[in-house]
Amino acid sequence: MKSEVLVLYFAKSAELTGIKSETISVQSELSTLQLWQELEKLHPKLSAVRDQVVLAVRQEYVSLGDQRVILRDGDEVAIIPPLSGG
Repeated sequence: MKSEVLVLYFAKSAELTGIKSETISVQSELSTLQLWQELEKLHPKLSAVRDQVVLAVRQEYVSLGDQRVILRDGDEVAIIPPLSGG
């Protein structure tokens, strides 16, 4: 099953994708790493921040890895790269 989710890109991830948000269709249940890989397929430049990025699913932080997430239509996924140092 697939879900339509809203992806929000912040800071460096917005620069890399050239957009602030988009709606994508992904598997309803997947690991956070699989979710990231789907985003990288759409925007290969995101690989530059893979090791530092944090995802927020429904405003809860999740780390990239085996953690399972269940996504529903309309859920919000935020891509939050590290804040660059001053």
